[in-house]
Amino acid sequence: MRFTVPAIAKLTLPEGKSDHIIFDDAMPGFGIRLRAGGKKVWIAQYRVGTKQRRLTIGSTDKLSLDAARAEARAILAKAQLGTDPQNEKVEARNKASVTLGSIADTYSNGPAKRSLRPNSYASLLVHLNKHWKPLRDRPLHGIQRADIASRLNEIAEENGPFAANRARVVLSSLFAWAMSEGLAEGNPVIGTRKATEEVSRDRVLSDAELSLVWKHAGAGDYGRIVRLLILTGQRREEVGGMAHSELDLAKALWTIPKERAKNGLAHDVPLSASALAIIDEPAAPKIADTRKRQTLKTFETPEAEERDFLFGAGEGSFSGWSKSKAALDARVSADIAETAKAAGAKPKPMPPWRLHDIRRTVATRLGDIGVLPHVVEAVLNHISGHRAGVAGIYNRATYASEKRAALDMWGLRVRDVVEGIHA
Repeated sequence: MRFTVPAIAKLTLPEGKSDHIIFDDAMPGFGIRLRAGGKKVWIAQYRVGTKQRRLTIGSTDKLSLDAARAEARAILAKAQLGTDPQNEKVEARNKASVTLGSIADTYSNGPAKRSLRPNSYASLLVHLNKHWKPLRDRPLHGIQRADIASRLNEIAEENGPFAANRARVVLSSLFAWAMSEGLAEGNPVIGTRKATEEVSRDRVLSDAELSLVWKHAGAGDYGRIVRLLILTGQRREEVGGMAHSELDLAKALWTIPKERAKNGLAHDVPLSASALAIIDEPAAPKIADTRKRQTLKTFETPEAEERDFLFGAGEGSFSGWSKSKAALDARVSADIAETAKAAGAKPKPMPPWRLHDIRRTVATRLGDIGVLPHVVEAVLNHISGHRAGVAGIYNRATYASEKRAALDMWGLRVRDVVEGIHA
């Protein structure tokens, strides 16, 4: 029969049959399949070599005759040229099942986990599971450069430009790996814009700036972390991930395990009186034996007994760096503006700075107060990661007293700066 809208509307399944196909006289290979229950679907039937293929185009209720005929014409034309549209459909379905999330899980649980340091690996998981979460359910092959650029703008807005840059690097690495495994044809991250340019930094905070940062760091976890960064000179992730099991308060010592140290060497950080006071603030659960962490002195909640981290909440260490930093900057700016207004002067904003600048500032100021360069390096754990074994243990022991003297002296200097006492 020749297909027309009225003729199709009258079609019914022949008596005694549960399935019946009728082809269009005007286009060989284009037909309608009738099934029990009144269901009607458009089909295209063709041959590939000696094999006959039948491809469902869509329901007659949802696809018009003209649209179905056009689709069938395209399918039959491909078959005439030697392409199998059914295989194309299967491949498309398989591609759709390969999502960014599934590939990200394979990548993070395999090559990334084997090759990255613990801190870098933890950062990668945050980017893949949190920052790229809106795209995780999307088919990998369907993610375009525009999708990534749009999401990068959102990450920069929500978490800051540097977080967006890190997320961009992680996703680019993921796509590069997927290409090497034959799972992706290209890397759509290429060509996207960085949220901000990153250049080598040499920013050292002045005493006045250091005082402002200390004063407005805040009363919560972030404030305590910032002040500990100032007093110890250690890295942001190291202080943010500080655990009770790493502390020996009786010896005023914090040991960063090799798994968390950038150079892979365990690092002893002597704690000045000021640092101990911050760690011992009521917000942090006290423990009787921090080295073995056998018993807690006090618990506010049952969860506290299971939590080793000093800062943050839940299972992980501290998070929310960008928002906390933005709030700190806002408080500093408000203080500067208020002070300038009281003096009848024009406010001079504090130049942009990052938390890592604190570490550079500590290193510089330690030198200023007479600490020898090799001791400064030891305080910062810049002893080469190749000096492991006996040499590594020797260096830890050799500079233990020098590091303690340096950080005790620095703690007193910070107190003077904060209190406005200038040497």
